[in-house]
Amino acid sequence: MSDTDIPQPGTVPLAEDPNAPLDLAAFKHSFRRHAAGVAVITALRPDGIPVGFTATSLASLSSVPPLATFNMARSASTWPAIAESERVVIHILGAHNRAVAEVMSGPADQRFVGDHWQPGPHGLPVLRGVTSWMVGRIIERALVHNSAVVVVKIEEGGMGENDEALVYYERTYRVPGAEA
Repeated sequence: MSDTDIPQPGTVPLAEDPNAPLDLAAFKHSFRRHAAGVAVITALRPDGIPVGFTATSLASLSSVPPLATFNMARSASTWPAIAESERVVIHILGAHNRAVAEVMSGPADQRFVGDHWQPGPHGLPVLRGVTSWMVGRIIERALVHNSAVVVVKIEEGGMGENDEALVYYERTYRVPGAEA
């Protein structure tokens, strides 16, 4: 069972949710076929422990002011930190970051084991070797059913080496045009 399958207080397990579509399989299969860019969101728990997760829901909301959004399940292991954090780091991953994407979507207690990250602005965890990263202040958390839409105002960031795109498609990290 993944951490997104564990119900949190105030949430309803999917099997018991009266708002779940009757044909949930079609919904899940459809979005598995929707290729999405891969990002990692990192933050700090109140006790200073780094947390993060791989996200495919990152979107630009506006350029002036610079706003981005991401979505996440409130049952995710990282949600309690995001719910309380003032700031997050948004990392854009490229083809050379596939292993990092896998680590950051793996077991929560293993996501910051290794030298693939370092403390950055505000002490936040910044991943090494990503194509870009942005520090943002959370300005809104919209709770929508068992999930949340998080709005972030970008304050600073950095650029890494340019790289081929990394996308998530059919439950696999892929590089467009490369052999699967």
